[in-house]
Amino acid sequence: MSASTQISIENLNSLIGTPDCPVLIDARIDEDFELDPRHIPTAIRRSGFSAEDWAVNYQGQSVVVYCEKGLKISQGACAWLRYSGLETVWLSGGFREWRDAGLPLVAENKLPPRDDQGRTVWVTRSRPKIDRIACPWLIRRFVDPSAVFLFVDPGEVPAVAEKFGVTPFDVEDVYWSHRGDQCTFDTMIDEFGLATPPFEHLARIVRGADTARLDLAPEAPGLLAASLGLSQMYQDDLVQLEQGLLLYDAFYRYVRDAADETHNWPATKGQAA
Repeated sequence: MSASTQISIENLNSLIGTPDCPVLIDARIDEDFELDPRHIPTAIRRSGFSAEDWAVNYQGQSVVVYCEKGLKISQGACAWLRYSGLETVWLSGGFREWRDAGLPLVAENKLPPRDDQGRTVWVTRSRPKIDRIACPWLIRRFVDPSAVFLFVDPGEVPAVAEKFGVTPFDVEDVYWSHRGDQCTFDTMIDEFGLATPPFEHLARIVRGADTARLDLAPEAPGLLAASLGLSQMYQDDLVQLEQGLLLYDAFYRYVRDAADETHNWPATKGQAA
């Protein structure tokens, strides 16, 4: 099999959590999935044997398919998807190698029910600032890229959640909310199984900015300032959310890839400023 039709777990892991992450398809058979009902972040379960039938849903998108070991099922599904015109690769080593490397996995039973279009739908208070932007970013980048977020008056969140059958977050007395001195972002990291060192660093920044404990992380005041600025720039909550995603993309890449990097002026000879 040509190397161009596969991707390593290292290369895939570098894409997880970024806007460039491809569509991930978990094509494990039911027996394998039942032995470990978790999946690689953002993955969608599909039968690899019917890849030709569902290929139309992903036209124009890059796709990574994985099965238990990265052998016949993912490679066969990948071949069908490529035949159907999709830019597709299979994960070398499959789910088993990803799991054995200790890379993040999301428990399927932690996800709220999906709607008839396969999306998780969430509702929270209007006029988001920090937690209510951080949590949608986490969900979109690591749990469900197609997730829908509704913003309503604070007092109407429970009723909207009940009447419309959607999942409330970041309000009192619901599952997805603050716990003790932790904010909702912390709760989601813990429940979804994403407690990696970069996420723990980002969580401290979010917690410090969201709970007025700016001493928790030196970056917290910067996040607070940028978040409050965004809330002044955009009156439409959905527009603010879309703009805020870029902010958290930058903070995530900072904690994952650049937290030890420094920037000084004047630049030393031979280095760019």
